[in-house]
Amino acid sequence: EVQLAESGGGLVQAGGSLRLSCATSGFTFIDYQIGWFRQAPGKEREGVAYISKYSDSQYYADSVKGRVTISSDIAKNTVYLQMNNLKPEDTAVYYCGAGFFAYGLGPDEGYEHWGQGVQVTVAS
Repeated sequence: EVQLAESGGGLVQAGGSLRLSCATSGFTFIDYQIGWFRQAPGKEREGVAYISKYSDSQYYADSVKGRVTISSDIAKNTVYLQMNNLKPEDTAVYYCGAGFFAYGLGPDEGYEHWGQGVQVTVAS
C-alpha cells in the first residue's frame, strides 16, 4: 500500500526554521517526482517545491525560493523540506505528494498519492 507521512511541523517564531519530513513506503521511491504543497485556511492548495525522479533536480516556487531547500535520503525513502527565515504567510497545512507522471508544481499536475498533512504555524 502506498503511504506518505509528513512530520516535523509545529509553531515557530517569524525568522525561525523548521525541517519537514515526508516518509514514503509501498512504491519505488526514485521513480516518482515528490512535491511539497501547502494550503492555508480559505485558500487553494499551492506548490512549494518538488524534487525530480532520481533526485536529479529541484524546483521552487518564487515565494519561497532562497528560503527553502528540498532534498531526499534515498536509503530512507524520505524527502525533506528545510524552511528558513519563516514568515507569517508561510502558515499553512503542508502536504507531500508523489506522482509517477508529475510534471510541474501544481497540485493537479500529476500527483497521485498524498500524505495527510502537517500544520506549520509562524507567529509574527
